[in-house]
Amino acid sequence: MTARIARMLVGSFLRRYAWGMILIIPLLLAGCGGSSSAQAQPVASAWYLITANPRATPTPTPFQPILLANPTDGVTSFSSATPEVLPSPVNPFPSPAETPTAVIPEQLPTPGQVIDLSQIPTAMPMVSGRDTINFILLGSDTRGSTYFRTDTMVVAIVRPSTGEVSLISLPRDLWVNIPTVGMQRLNTAYQYGELYHYPGGGPALLRDTLLYNLGIPIDHMAMVDFDGFRQVLTTIGGVEVPVFCPYTDWRLISPELDPENEYNWQLYTVGPGVVKMDGDLALWYARSRKRSNDFDRGRRQQEVLRAIYSQALRADLLRHLPDLYNQVSATVKTDLSFTDLLSLAPISLHLSNADIRGYYINEKNGTVSSWITPEGAYVLIPNDSAIASLVQQATTSHPPTPEEEAVKVEVRNASAFDGWDLLASQRLNYAGFESSTAPADHRDQTSTYLYDRTSTQDRSITSRILAVMGLSEFNLISAPNPDSSAPYVILLGSDYAPCFDPGALTP
Repeated sequence: MTARIARMLVGSFLRRYAWGMILIIPLLLAGCGGSSSAQAQPVASAWYLITANPRATPTPTPFQPILLANPTDGVTSFSSATPEVLPSPVNPFPSPAETPTAVIPEQLPTPGQVIDLSQIPTAMPMVSGRDTINFILLGSDTRGSTYFRTDTMVVAIVRPSTGEVSLISLPRDLWVNIPTVGMQRLNTAYQYGELYHYPGGGPALLRDTLLYNLGIPIDHMAMVDFDGFRQVLTTIGGVEVPVFCPYTDWRLISPELDPENEYNWQLYTVGPGVVKMDGDLALWYARSRKRSNDFDRGRRQQEVLRAIYSQALRADLLRHLPDLYNQVSATVKTDLSFTDLLSLAPISLHLSNADIRGYYINEKNGTVSSWITPEGAYVLIPNDSAIASLVQQATTSHPPTPEEEAVKVEVRNASAFDGWDLLASQRLNYAGFESSTAPADHRDQTSTYLYDRTSTQDRSITSRILAVMGLSEFNLISAPNPDSSAPYVILLGSDYAPCFDPGALTP
């Protein structure tokens, strides 16, 4: 009897721990793409000397490999239920295609100038009314080196009281004041902390840099190496990523090949659709920027993060727990303790993709602007007021009202393209809507429609859904039906444009 009770207690403990792992492992992996939580104060100095790390190599300008092939990954879709036949639509009105993101050329910095203290910006005020746990998630290709740059950075703001998570993608070229160092790119802060033995090392200097320039106090840090990212995703069997915008970039034909040989590269395309990615493909998708830029890379990293979280909720994580724990312990540098993981477990039980809000520091929303330094460095100058507003939004709770909680949107794929129902469902999640998918009774529809099945026919709600989906009033069909499986049903046609700007949908 005693042994049986012990087994039950151990099983209950592992299940609880697994939920904590479900929440935190995607957060740790988001960096791909310690010290205590006390915030050290920036060290004042009359002059700031900016010097190059003698062991560091500049960010390489990608060569243009020879085009060998242009494969497209397959897509899968998810749907299982008896389809409901909807009334015939009228007034077809196709939605316009979106303009692709422009590619910004990279120019390399040549640090070595002395900057007067008068040129150092004033510290941003720390966000007030804290009821959050803030993480900085880092990814870097360390390759065994002590000194490296953190080229992937995501701030994750977790609010335990409401079960909300905000993600802020930080561009590596953000031009910031690094305490005791001066004005430099954000991705060098960790490196300078290690190189110059800042109290607390790289993690402490990066924390102080984020506090000074963004006003965000960081409670915990997690940094994952790219090889660790591959290993963990391999353990959980890969991840199915909703790729909203088709993406093409140079990729190694096989990960074991020499990246310095241009004949080992090919142009590779994914999406739109639901793409099954192993660790290597997911890393390429979250990290690649040869034909893109850091802003677009931030969007793709958040796509992968959401996909990992969704899959972890569906998967039988317990059977992978020993391997995951060993791999995370070996490949992730973090100050999170076992107790910290357990404290996060209750949040993950109620967290859905609709509770994860994405924020992006980029030129499109006016939070930064491009600038070439006199030394020829391409950097991003922060717009302090716009960044302060974004940070305030990200750290403010946005619980849904009872009216908003009642809005459930069902997506059915009547187009000829597999996986588009999941893409549209995820798009609604980005805007804070709860959504689900169901099969359509046909797959040859041309136009996309929103069916309002409610008795109230509230146009404020349908207008919001139409705007989120890139549709117009011509795509709305009023068809009250109290027996419908959902109050709002979107029937996708082949005119649906799955590509969208996630930053514009954050509620």
